Amino acid sequence: MVSESTIAALAALSVTLSLPLYLRGAKVMIDADVVTWDVLTHHLKYIFTGLVMTSVPVFGWMMPRLLDQLNGPAALHAVLGLQAYAMLVFALTGIVRIFQVKRANDAYDDPDSVALDDLHENMGAWRGRLRVGVFGYVAFWIVAWLLGLYRFWVRYLA
Repeated sequence: MVSESTIAALAALSVTLSLPLYLRGAKVMIDADVVTWDVLTHHLKYIFTGLVMTSVPVFGWMMPRLLDQLNGPAALHAVLGLQAYAMLVFALTGIVRIFQVKRANDAYDDPDSVALDDLHENMGAWRGRLRVGVFGYVAFWIVAWLLGLYRFWVRYLA
């Protein structure tokens, strides 16, 4: 039987290793002058892998154990993590619409044909949702991650 501290260390390691993937995915988008289909799929490979490396420990190990260890830091850690996922859902409300419009206008295959904001009257709002959601996800994720590392240190190493 694997000890709880070993599982906690593996969960912490998985979540920690997702950070470089998020950063690499962000760099792909920042470095791209034009977001083509290839750029988007390359970016999503990093982001989805990072999300899986974060979400599997969260939903598979951390959340089922939350009520057994509910104290101030655990509750704050859970609220911050939940808020990160809420911001991700908010970002998705923009991402999905942007994707639909760009795909319908072949803007991934022929990105120079028209300016992004000219594709739909709500594109600016959708891009705003995307930016706010991604920034919020990253900010809450980092604070939750740091608090999680603190909780790991106090519970298993101190």
